Amino acid sequence: MRIYGVTGWKNSGKTGLVERLVREIVGRGWSVSTIKHAHHRFDIDQKGKDSWRHRHAGAREVMVASCHRWALIHELRDEDEPPLEALLARLAPVDLVLIEGYKRDRHPKIEAHRRETGQPLIARDDPTIRAVASDEPLAGLCVPVFDLDDTTAIAEFILSEVGLSSARGEEQTGAPPGMAVRKGGHG
Repeated sequence: MRIYGVTGWKNSGKTGLVERLVREIVGRGWSVSTIKHAHHRFDIDQKGKDSWRHRHAGAREVMVASCHRWALIHELRDEDEPPLEALLARLAPVDLVLIEGYKRDRHPKIEAHRRETGQPLIARDDPTIRAVASDEPLAGLCVPVFDLDDTTAIAEFILSEVGLSSARGEEQTGAPPGMAVRKGGHG
């Protein structure tokens, strides 16, 4: 399964970028799934609903299904958080899995960066970051820099990196992009 990550500090634009990339890549005919890492507790069901009641009664897994979708809720209880590889193994096959977060894992990533966060670039010290998408010009990087809002160019880069063509049914074109600056002259 082809995987590619979008990482960055809190409020750097990761979720918005992933959302736009999914829309762009699916629009080109490729199937996409996502995995989002959360650093906090979260619930996908609501207090008092049947699935919530099953889970709180002690069920290890609760599956909710309808004619529109299904969801599996797995309670870890006293188990460790599963590694990314275990989560990927649970997904149905698709052309590309976009992973939001998981900055310490070793898959290839693009870093989302916003000046207003005041955070340093992860890309300077992490060889798994293959490009940066930023809202400000960045100099001295050894990876391509994209405008954070240039979803088309970022999608092209990721598709090239994972060996998929620009659109389903087209031939793959050439080698992965070089160190050229993308849209806006950021470099």
